[in-house]
Amino acid sequence: MDRLIEAATGYPTALLTGLLLVVLVYWLLALVGWVDFESSGIDVELQADGDPGELSALAGYLVALGLNGVPFSVVVSLLVLVAWTLSCMAGQWLMPWVPTLVLQLLVGTGVLLVSVALSVLITARLIRPLRGLFVTHQALANASFVGQPCTILSLKVDQRAGYAEVSQRGANIHIRVWTPDANRLTKGDVTRILEYDEAANRYLVDAQP
Repeated sequence: MDRLIEAATGYPTALLTGLLLVVLVYWLLALVGWVDFESSGIDVELQADGDPGELSALAGYLVALGLNGVPFSVVVSLLVLVAWTLSCMAGQWLMPWVPTLVLQLLVGTGVLLVSVALSVLITARLIRPLRGLFVTHQALANASFVGQPCTILSLKVDQRAGYAEVSQRGANIHIRVWTPDANRLTKGDVTRILEYDEAANRYLVDAQP
């Protein structure tokens, strides 16, 4: 255990450990419904704020590397996790044998680059079977759900974020939902879809369960 902690907090894994902590915080926020993690490709916030040319180039790189077809947040999370794991293993079994500080910096930088490169290849393989989970999500997410009941999945629903599940022909479809007023909606509550916002691809739901 001591060797693992030493490797995780030493160079170069410490850089990835910081990113991993950010990823963990992100998913904790997603769990309580404060951030969006289900948008396909590049997240909606990036599409709204980023430069279109840069986003187009980024999307092209993702496709070329085989990192498309799942939410961007999932791709980044897997990249960081895989790279951290590889770097941490090298930190435990390789770095202790490097004698001097200069060599440790050189070898550590090499380990970091190799870990990131391998994480791209491994992540591309890991997300391949996950693509089917997101193929029909956007195709079925439309105004036809208005008036139907839905089950809240997030711990809360507010103006910024919320998630729910709709039963559609025997399949459970996950959708983004919101409500403009304070409410007591929480995970497991059943409410009704009132309106569809095509621009934001989300649904207004009744504030009462």
